Amino acid sequence: MFPFFYDPTFILIIPAVIFAMYAQGKVQSAFNKYSQHKAGIGWTGAQLAMDILQKQRLSDVKVELVGGHMTDHYDPRNKVLRLSYKIYHGTSLAALGIAAHEVGHALQHDEGYSMLSLRNMIVPFASIGSQAAFPLLFIGLMLGSQSLAQLGVVVFMFAVVFQLITLPVEFNASSRAMNILADGGYITVNEERPVKKVLDAAALTYVAATVMAILQLVRLMLISGLLGRRSD
Repeated sequence: MFPFFYDPTFILIIPAVIFAMYAQGKVQSAFNKYSQHKAGIGWTGAQLAMDILQKQRLSDVKVELVGGHMTDHYDPRNKVLRLSYKIYHGTSLAALGIAAHEVGHALQHDEGYSMLSLRNMIVPFASIGSQAAFPLLFIGLMLGSQSLAQLGVVVFMFAVVFQLITLPVEFNASSRAMNILADGGYITVNEERPVKKVLDAAALTYVAATVMAILQLVRLMLISGLLGRRSD
């Protein structure tokens, strides 16, 4: 068993931590840069979202202001699209891109997009897995119960599956956003590239989260003995 004060498997997640920091810096840099680029249409993110929803006949979806920075999200249970202050009131290319991305999730929900439905189904299990995995692993190692430690690893797998399913959901929402913005005449041809950079940078954070989850799973499998043998 690895002593608790010395865990050589921690080195496995160092690349993921570095990648996550890079991705976070990338999205912040892109957001800050293109928040300074005002969109030619002159609309706010909220106006854009409401217009698209109306044209897509999603009048039952509300658009609300939410606190925090980059806390934008679509709530499928209440059919509410929540935008942070800089997106809700912003008229920049960054604001329009992110608002359109969240509308993309509303469209996925309305159409019954299979990957979104699957992600919504696994949310409770992923939440339990991410919260219970480490306590189970720790208690199992403390008590010398390999089965309990390995149970912690198994429940953590739900969190990993959630991250894997999230990737196509987010990429699809961004693809929908670009098509809507370009085909709907909301942005010009010259504005497409900046908007795409913002969405691509945001997508990179989900890739980083997935890499982190996978490497963390490998690490926990090594610690618990599910993968290879550990020295006493």
